[in-house]
Amino acid sequence: MTSFRPATVRETIRETPTASTLVLDVPGWPGHRAGQHVDLRLTAEDGYTATRSYSISSAPGDPPAVTVEKLDDGEVSPYLVDDAQVGDELELRGPVGGWFVWTAEQGGPLQLIGGGSGLAPLISMLRHHRRSGSDAEVRLLLSARGPHDVLFADELVDPTITYTREAPPGWSGYTRRVDRAMLEEAAFPPERSPRMFVCGPTGLVESVAAGLVALGHDPSRIRTERFGATGR
Repeated sequence: MTSFRPATVRETIRETPTASTLVLDVPGWPGHRAGQHVDLRLTAEDGYTATRSYSISSAPGDPPAVTVEKLDDGEVSPYLVDDAQVGDELELRGPVGGWFVWTAEQGGPLQLIGGGSGLAPLISMLRHHRRSGSDAEVRLLLSARGPHDVLFADELVDPTITYTREAPPGWSGYTRRVDRAMLEEAAFPPERSPRMFVCGPTGLVESVAAGLVALGHDPSRIRTERFGATGR
């Protein structure tokens, strides 16, 4: 495991009312692959430290960026979302992870399924897909509480979205949690042998992974990344 290194906030981007992206300057950054994450460490004036893991949302080749969703009872996320300013200094360790990673050379079809801020590593894959000129066929199935909770909305091309709490006026799409019937309708069928990446709250990830296997998908083609009720 690499040691922590200094990181400076280069830019802050408000994504939704409760989520922000922090673009970081990290001297000696070795580069990352789509799907990896970093550990961020914050130190308070009294010396207290707190460390959290966040997926990298930027494309490989760009400076590392993390997209954070604020948790009302969170210890770190409220500061990162609402208070972090350009020039603030943090500590970073990473990039971390090699299991939940996609590169253009791997090809597709590529099936991405995310819930909430679980879209962060998936948008890194989508950005990598676009920038690399990959011809792999891609589908995105996204679960969101409501339209104001959809991250990176301007970048998403033809996603399948299901709203679990509040749908926009006139919405004719899904309005329930992701289930087996939805997976059968919206995801690539098993005979296409897609590479599948599922990221989100633990309950969603476990339910989706089980549903995909029940539909006949090869478990070895399914990669999962999950976080608990308190976030990562």
